[in-house]
Amino acid sequence: MNFQVVVLVGGASKTLTPLVSKDVPKALLPVANRPVLSYVLELLESNELKDLIVVVQGQDAAVKVGSWISSAYADRLNVEVATVAEDLGTAGALRVVAPHLVANDVMVVSGDLVTDVSPGALAAAHRRHDAVVTALLCPAPVSGASDSGASGGKDKAKKQVRYNIVGLDPTQQFLLLLAAGTEIEKDIRVQKSILRAAGQMEIRADLMDAHLYAFKRSALQEILVANEKFQSIRQDILPYLVRSQLRSELSSNYQSDMEESWHGKDTVQNIQTWRSQHQAGARLSFPDLHSLGFNDGNRKVNDHLPATRKSHKCCAYIASKSTYCARVNSVQSFCDITRDVIGDSSHLSGYSFSLQNNIIHPSAQLGIKTTVGPQCMLDEGSQLGDKCSVKRSVIGRHCRIGSNVKIVNSIVMNHVTIEDGCLVQGSIVCSNVQLQEHAVLKDCQIGAGYVVTAGSEYKAESFTKK
Repeated sequence: MNFQVVVLVGGASKTLTPLVSKDVPKALLPVANRPVLSYVLELLESNELKDLIVVVQGQDAAVKVGSWISSAYADRLNVEVATVAEDLGTAGALRVVAPHLVANDVMVVSGDLVTDVSPGALAAAHRRHDAVVTALLCPAPVSGASDSGASGGKDKAKKQVRYNIVGLDPTQQFLLLLAAGTEIEKDIRVQKSILRAAGQMEIRADLMDAHLYAFKRSALQEILVANEKFQSIRQDILPYLVRSQLRSELSSNYQSDMEESWHGKDTVQNIQTWRSQHQAGARLSFPDLHSLGFNDGNRKVNDHLPATRKSHKCCAYIASKSTYCARVNSVQSFCDITRDVIGDSSHLSGYSFSLQNNIIHPSAQLGIKTTVGPQCMLDEGSQLGDKCSVKRSVIGRHCRIGSNVKIVNSIVMNHVTIEDGCLVQGSIVCSNVQLQEHAVLKDCQIGAGYVVTAGSEYKAESFTKK
């Protein structure tokens, strides 16, 4: 497809503390006993996108990620690992590798994305519209604990998260407005020229920016050079491209164009009223732009653009509701995605489930009267003692679990020791943790290497080894 692919990988992550550490960078965080980065790499491989630049924040993380890629994908992918500073944003990371981009189009994807949406379909839409950028937008996932999977907190109610405010043309193919959900309480600016060109704009608040983009390489490089302060693709580059669609020069001063724009207080009031009356999945459409204070609402692009003026297109590729799309960017999302990958979306895991709808590695050992229920994983070399019960949980490699242990709705990583009589419910236990006899964990996160003392009981706590 003549696309170069850039995979942006984080090192540390405050939102994933204490799961991520110097020993376990974000890219190698195990989701259903697979590094989260593997989901993106195998998706790209299946779409014949095998020449990749993986940009990793932090030298230590880059060494670990590069070593893992070399061993896991040596004969499958052509990967160049680039290291950038930890404090660089996504645009800053792109700026570092921009001189090495030579293809006509560049695909940029976040390394924490778990999806079955085809990058090839996004690339085809991008080429079909000759767009300067095409962004993948997915239905906002339902977040929260449930009886069918791991829980990372006290709140058991499942809720839909509102991610972005997106303005689309009537065909739902072109981006007219893009703002973070938090910005909607403020005044926002809407280009009159864009609204006139579209004739109609639909406002959506139920879509997630999946952080998978196709860019025209020349435009991307121009923006990165001309706007040195831009640090984020989502917060800087994408909004800039959307609001400058009808200007002749991408790098021209945005303020000069604001003379032609309208301060969208009425729009904000309409959206705020709508938000108070509808759920996140509802849609708001403005079929008549006169209600927003505009005239000539149905004029076409060429009716009001000077003949010498150029324009570019910003497109959206909206995934269907039947697809899966989520990002591992918080403790809760880590739990949700792990639950989904061993549950209703097990096709994402790459594993073959047994007739009992679980996965038990042939080398794992189970004691007498020990049960491992549906939607469970028990990985290589792990041992469970007598009279243990495992329900809707993931257990990693080489764990040692004693007798009369109950593990429910939880994630237990590699080389964990759980002694007799322990209860682990709705919790995440990181690698090399030791739970001494009769310890009780409910809705907790235990960082790598931590020791939980015998007989202790914790609820909704987070611990990190100092």
